[in-house]
Amino acid sequence: MNDHVTTHQASDDARNADIRIYVNGDIVHRDQAKVSVYDSGFMLGDGIWEGLRLYAGKWAFLGEHMDRLFEASLAIDLDIGMDRAGVVAALEATRIANGMEADAHARLMITRGVKDKPFQHPSLSTSGPTMVIICEHSKPSIPRPIRLATVPHMRGLPMTQDPKLNSHSKLNCILACIAAEKAGADEALMLDVNGFVNTTNACNFFIVKKGAVWTSTGDYCMNGITRQKVIDVCRAEGIPVFERNFSLVDTYSADEAFLTGTFGAQTPVADLDGRQIGSGKLGPITKRIRELYKELVAKDVA
Repeated sequence: MNDHVTTHQASDDARNADIRIYVNGDIVHRDQAKVSVYDSGFMLGDGIWEGLRLYAGKWAFLGEHMDRLFEASLAIDLDIGMDRAGVVAALEATRIANGMEADAHARLMITRGVKDKPFQHPSLSTSGPTMVIICEHSKPSIPRPIRLATVPHMRGLPMTQDPKLNSHSKLNCILACIAAEKAGADEALMLDVNGFVNTTNACNFFIVKKGAVWTSTGDYCMNGITRQKVIDVCRAEGIPVFERNFSLVDTYSADEAFLTGTFGAQTPVADLDGRQIGSGKLGPITKRIRELYKELVAKDVA
């Protein structure tokens, strides 16, 4: 389809041609930002990352993002080589070098570093870690609600690759996205190992039924920061919200559905597997949650 939409679609911004990128302590023009072909991230997907959003000169929910980054570093036994204050300082230095105050998105990536041989063992990463921060001028421009297709690819059990880990190894999600696109959809809806509705390939997934908000148990998906903030604002405002197992049968008859993520916040879903969800447009509960989330962001960065 030629009207394909992505959940990370942004308005074109000519300033991004001249952004400065952080690479291992240096901040250089994007054309000079390089990593080695021996880097473990390039070679094996051996790394972790965070995506952050800039509002009013401040990174929203920065503490939660740093918590998740350092938890991931412990999980994969990667020494970042600096403390939280050091990582935040690098992020801020990159922001300032680009003169960014709002409508910007950062991707902070840390790999195990450069290997001395092109093989798997972590001990072969003899120089590192590698740390890269890309800050782009980025204003979401998602022109319509998202179309989803259910795919056979699942988010796995924690003893394979724990889906709670924000790792560079994203091939499973990429294959799911390709399958959805081949089916004429924008993004993939992935089930969990028990066949319950779980998450999309890039975002967390919610439905609204009879005024109540449902999302997955969180056992088999990235426990997104925006996902948790939606749950928090629903609880604070008395909107019934449930983390539960539910099926495609429940989903097809939903009144509304939406996706959550740091970039798009709350993105409405038009249809799933060719079945229109509710009106196929932004629903009233999703709209209310959007407003509450904006208020929460404003409070966080104030």
